[in-house]
Amino acid sequence: MNFEFSEEQLMIQQAARDYAQRELIKDVTERDAKAEFPANHIKNLGELGFMGMMVDPKYDGGGMDTISYVLAMEELSKVDASVSVIMSVNSSLVCYGLEKFGTEEQKEKYLRPLASGKKIGAFLLSEPEAGSDATSQRTTAEDMGDYYLVNGTKNWITSANSASTYILIAQTHPEKKHKGINALIVDKNSPGISLGPHEDKMGMRSSDTHSVMFTDVKVPKENRIGEDGFGFSFAMKALEAGRIGIASQAVGLASGALERAITYSKERKAFGTVIANHQAVAFKLAEMAVKIENARNLCLKAAWLKDNHKPYGIASAMAKQYAADIAMEVTTEAVQIHGGYGYVKEYHVERLMREAKLTQIYEGTSEIQKIVISRDLLK
Repeated sequence: MNFEFSEEQLMIQQAARDYAQRELIKDVTERDAKAEFPANHIKNLGELGFMGMMVDPKYDGGGMDTISYVLAMEELSKVDASVSVIMSVNSSLVCYGLEKFGTEEQKEKYLRPLASGKKIGAFLLSEPEAGSDATSQRTTAEDMGDYYLVNGTKNWITSANSASTYILIAQTHPEKKHKGINALIVDKNSPGISLGPHEDKMGMRSSDTHSVMFTDVKVPKENRIGEDGFGFSFAMKALEAGRIGIASQAVGLASGALERAITYSKERKAFGTVIANHQAVAFKLAEMAVKIENARNLCLKAAWLKDNHKPYGIASAMAKQYAADIAMEVTTEAVQIHGGYGYVKEYHVERLMREAKLTQIYEGTSEIQKIVISRDLLK
């Protein structure tokens, strides 16, 4: 594995860093307080090619590799994980799933506007009684001949209100259990779709999250992705890719917190010297840096495996589990280093800590990743 980034990868990393440090930082605290969707930033990132950066250029994507995506996700997440999660869901769940498994007609109609950033996609898997246990789908897609009739409720849906295109996972043949599940492309404006209230979240508040209710929603048969019953496999394969994005987001949160802790420790004085000169603080910083580097390398390995068309599911689970746990640990330590200032919004680290917590929960909790990893070890 080559640990040197290409010139193109470094350019993409720098472009993401520049946008985050120059533009996202301006209103990130205000948007967090107001739970305000970052519409202008998403539009700008789409124009810069970040919303579909791994999609083939023939579908208006950026044609970039997964390592470039990881680097960009880290830089954006250092400043604003709400923006990076919108990008992650659109790129590594929705666009990835459509490009990998969709028909040419589906790619032309749905993937192209998503990859170019003209539209946003959402991934509808979780339900009130089917979070970690994704096999227990209660939302139904009844086969009516030339269309499916969808009824049910989805929970915790990122970009539910702002998205134009939904990828819906629903049960068509309950007697077949997980082998009876289908993946459907649904227009958000279809009759019968309604949204629950905006979730008042602890972190990533600038990302709009809602429940989505389906009441006799008609979805054309040509909007099914893959063969009948492919939906559960589709969801698991999409999540394998998505976990690389969330892992890199977690690395970005931790890295951003470390950068702020270093800056603060070189400015804040206590007992006659800056606190960076106190071993208790210096050793914290060293431990944080080592853990972040380990997490980053796990992300890059998973990305490298994916780019080289090798099995990467276990690597992405390892990266997601470790990076998420480290993000929570490192951001908490950054608050501690800041002392009382770490507890106020002006210094950003309290927000990074709140946002880090979600990386341990969504797209498969840390416990679910351990199940995936242990099953592979013991099979």
